[in-house]
Amino acid sequence: MRDMPTLQNIAIGFLILSVAFFVLQKLFPSVPGQRTFRRGFLTDVVYWLFTPFVTRLITPLAVAIALIPIALANGIDLHNLKDVTKGHGVIGAQPLWQQAIEIFLIGDFIGYWQHRWFHGGWRWPFHAVHHSSQDLDWLSSVRLHPVNDIIARIVQAVPIVALGFNAAAVAAFSAFIPIYAITLHANLNWSYGPFRYLIASPAFHRWHHTSAEEGKDRNFAGFFPIWDLLFGTFYMPKGEQPQVFGVDDPVPRGLIGQMIYPFRRAKPEG
Repeated sequence: MRDMPTLQNIAIGFLILSVAFFVLQKLFPSVPGQRTFRRGFLTDVVYWLFTPFVTRLITPLAVAIALIPIALANGIDLHNLKDVTKGHGVIGAQPLWQQAIEIFLIGDFIGYWQHRWFHGGWRWPFHAVHHSSQDLDWLSSVRLHPVNDIIARIVQAVPIVALGFNAAAVAAFSAFIPIYAITLHANLNWSYGPFRYLIASPAFHRWHHTSAEEGKDRNFAGFFPIWDLLFGTFYMPKGEQPQVFGVDDPVPRGLIGQMIYPFRRAKPEG
């Protein structure tokens, strides 16, 4: 069982990342002169405290419930629901390193499409909360509505487990992925040069967050830009950096308002 987060660990992590990204963002800024205590900074600090104690506790429970049908289909005792994550069939019999590579590719592919899905219909107000940062930096990555997180995790986890993959194969990425997501949002001008088409960079993802028409609804991939290249949503002009961020939607500034906002705005498609 994963250890419960503590305020001490959360505070230490915040301080370490604050110092590291303060230095990096000063040395390699995408938007030069952007203030450290920029617009929305306090809201995102609250998210930093809110997410570990609420979102990261609710989401695993929701995913576990979503996996119950898979457990029943494979004859697994619901008292031992964790057994469904051990893998089954031909796929589950593969070496863990091979499963890890396959999970990473499949998970990112699914993530690309669920991300695009969140950019329309009743899903958008939930995702608009994440896009509402007007000044983008590393801390902006934690601004995420719990409903957005829950649905995204379920959409990715259920197919992977249903295929028979062993969840232990992704353990090595459990610490890497959140840190990488933080880096993608950072105020950094990194494009990774010749690897710009292979690995998602801060320059790549920051174009996804721009409010300018040229960059809207582009760059949905979380790690492999190949999906955007294949499906016509890649956008990263050489020598340019996005300068304007945010959404036109009237998303409130504070956490409580942002939690309520999607339920007031989201309407079924008619």
